[in-house]
Amino acid sequence: MDYERQTLDLTQLRAQNLRLLLSVGLLTVGQLLSLLVILGLVGRERTIVVPPSLQKSFWVSGTAVSSEYLEQMGAFVTWLILDVTPASITWKTHTLLGYVEPDQYGALKTRQDVESARLQRLNASTSFAPQQLTVNEEAKRVVVRGRLRTQVNGVETSNLYKAYQILFRYDGGRIQLHAFEEVPYGGAQPAP
Repeated sequence: MDYERQTLDLTQLRAQNLRLLLSVGLLTVGQLLSLLVILGLVGRERTIVVPPSLQKSFWVSGTAVSSEYLEQMGAFVTWLILDVTPASITWKTHTLLGYVEPDQYGALKTRQDVESARLQRLNASTSFAPQQLTVNEEAKRVVVRGRLRTQVNGVETSNLYKAYQILFRYDGGRIQLHAFEEVPYGGAQPAP
């Protein structure tokens, strides 16, 4: 027997075993790190909310949002609240509540439930045609002016100029609806 050859083969086998052991060790460490990352993510939820369609580019930062974003969100919220029929108010309310600040959720849900019952009882619908959106970026406020048209059983019962103020909060990378209220139109014109 060749003692030198056997010693060389044994040395090569030991080196190969050491490489395999290191590879298995690195794979084990990688698996453990992956497990720790997955366990760290359990229970975390990220909700990304944007307007359903983007007409303008906008920016957001840690504590502020651009006026373009507020304008688009204001128009979207106005559409969800004021352009409703007995058939659409339920799903529009459900969509709207996904954007509402937690402190205001109950009040707005109650308001929308009352409005839903009223629309269904009267077989009424409303549509709002925005004519002007005024944005205050610092206050995160949008004032929407336009015409609110109401129909009962397919017959127009009112067509009035109205103005609504929408207040938003921006916290944790998410914009939320804080308030939606009617305000004086300011130089309201009578509807023809």
